[in-house]
Amino acid sequence: MNKLKTAALIPARYNSTRFPAKALAKISGQAMIVRVYESVKACQLIDQVYVATDDQRIKKAVEKAGGQVIMTDAKHQSGTDRIAEAAAEIEADLIVNVQGDEPLIRAQDIAPALEVFAQRPELKMSTLKRKITAAEAENPDLVKVITDQNDYALYFSRSPIPYYRAETVKNKNYYQHIGLYVYRRDFLLKYAKMQQTELEKAESLEQLRALENGYQIKVIETNAKLIGVDRKEDIKLVEKELAARQN
Repeated sequence: MNKLKTAALIPARYNSTRFPAKALAKISGQAMIVRVYESVKACQLIDQVYVATDDQRIKKAVEKAGGQVIMTDAKHQSGTDRIAEAAAEIEADLIVNVQGDEPLIRAQDIAPALEVFAQRPELKMSTLKRKITAAEAENPDLVKVITDQNDYALYFSRSPIPYYRAETVKNKNYYQHIGLYVYRRDFLLKYAKMQQTELEKAESLEQLRALENGYQIKVIETNAKLIGVDRKEDIKLVEKELAARQN
């Protein structure tokens, strides 16, 4: 079987509502977007890595660090729309969508979501999950996912799922959805053109659009501890985790 040509796209915008200019925020002395780029570049299963942005300041920072950038429309409402525009400009079989605000992502975290495509020619999309505590599951900023017996997503929610009605259940399993996606390129281009769905709008979760249109999403479990940067105070948490990894 021929190797699937793979490109990673990292969407990054400057005008984040909760944390303006966060893509350029320094984490242990390095701009966050550059840190993410270098981590993705280290994955040997990925042939090309690009940052997809609409901002010249982000472009300059990435290129100064030796990275590649694809400029995209400033009017995009979502990261998926941004990477779909960029994906249309490149040749690849698979597109990896790595969020630009995930500075703890590592090459070994990405690989499992890619490897499943070699064995499953029918697969359109994959993502990751991580086991969390019941207390963590209460946080609406942590998206939860439940899967079927073959590890395909049944639903994603900001609410704790599943709901354990019987208090006698001892093993309550909750999983956080890790927002890294791998798509077949042709599916991504089709997916980005689909209309928003009702559940997607209710939860504000784009991946529900795929499920509501009848597409399967393979979910691979990881033990990777990732901390997405939504607010300035998250940077200290990330730097603490980076320091712990070095010890």
